[in-house]
Amino acid sequence: MKLIATLFLFAITGICTAQTTITNGGFELWGNTVPAGDTYTEPTNWYSNQSGSSIAALGAETCFKDAAKFHSGLYSVRVETISGPFSTVINGVVTTGVVDAPTLTKTDGYIGTVNFSTATDIRHMSFTGRPDSIVGWYQYTSGGAGEQGKLRAILHTGDYYDPETPTTSHPNPTANKIADALFLTPTSSVSTWTRFSIPFTYVSASAPAYIMINVTSSANQATTVTGSKLWLDDLQVIYSTTNVPNNTIKEQEVAVYSSGQTVHIEFINGNDQQSVFSVFDLSGRTVYTTSLRNNEVFTYTLPGAAPGIYVYQLKNADFCKTGKLVLR
Repeated sequence: MKLIATLFLFAITGICTAQTTITNGGFELWGNTVPAGDTYTEPTNWYSNQSGSSIAALGAETCFKDAAKFHSGLYSVRVETISGPFSTVINGVVTTGVVDAPTLTKTDGYIGTVNFSTATDIRHMSFTGRPDSIVGWYQYTSGGAGEQGKLRAILHTGDYYDPETPTTSHPNPTANKIADALFLTPTSSVSTWTRFSIPFTYVSASAPAYIMINVTSSANQATTVTGSKLWLDDLQVIYSTTNVPNNTIKEQEVAVYSSGQTVHIEFINGNDQQSVFSVFDLSGRTVYTTSLRNNEVFTYTLPGAAPGIYVYQLKNADFCKTGKLVLR
């Protein structure tokens, strides 16, 4: 059922816009079993230390599917900083690239598009758009003083490495950079789902070919503190009208979420034109539709709707947003 919901969501998203989106940014699909035959899994199209280079894979599990704490859908991703083999503290990480550890020294580690142990293992998330910002929802538990969670998104061509500082293990990739965005959590714990929005800083007018997204529960690569946990859900990019030639998307901060059988829509910057909100079941049948205008917060109850996964579309002349809703 989750696969059907995702495929239908991709289809309805295509009706809204042809702009590139983040693959599995809601972390609903989990399919990478690492190592083969084990019970440990990674989000589809995402990776952790367990599928990293040979030394990185020695570390214990740091990336988890969380079915108890999520912003929408059925799951979020949780990364944790833990104590690993050889008394080494291992930073929790989930990434679209490869976790590389050339040596047992933490500061030698990096995330790249190429596996340090197997040069033929190249991991890219295709992405050709030029978005204005990257947004998502998070919770954070700090393991100690100074600890912060981190998300970094890099639009690039060719191969890339984070940190970029050249080492004997990788070259300087900055000539391939198109843009990047960096989000750091507070140093204190955040126990409720909180939205973040970070702009991309562009350094090139060229179109990217890929996006590298690196998420870690400890922003300090050399941390010796364990216990930090970062939850992430509903990661997406936002396009402004200045970056979209056909003006199909208007930059607008809007949150759509459900509780029980009630759907909440919040236009953070207001809504100055008529929008149409529709809910579909997984067969594509419209189960609810309404128009809304000139308000900031809307609440709808869908009585009689069977519990399960639904897909919504919120659309007006300049803006189109789609996503999943879980009614209980």
